[in-house]
Amino acid sequence: MTQQQLADKVGVTRQTIVALEKGNYSPSLELAFRIAHAFNLPLEEVFFYGENSEER
Repeated sequence: MTQQQLADKVGVTRQTIVALEKGNYSPSLELAFRIAHAFNLPLEEVFFYGENSEER
């Protein structure tokens, strides 16, 4: 799936997806759930938080 396809599917701009991937933006809880749903994965498999989150 391209960045644009994901953006279209979850209702944001491609630039938002780029910022998420770079770690420059933290999604709202609603957007996080929409992204996880787009990949058919549980939220915790797509997003994580913690001291070592940059290692993943």
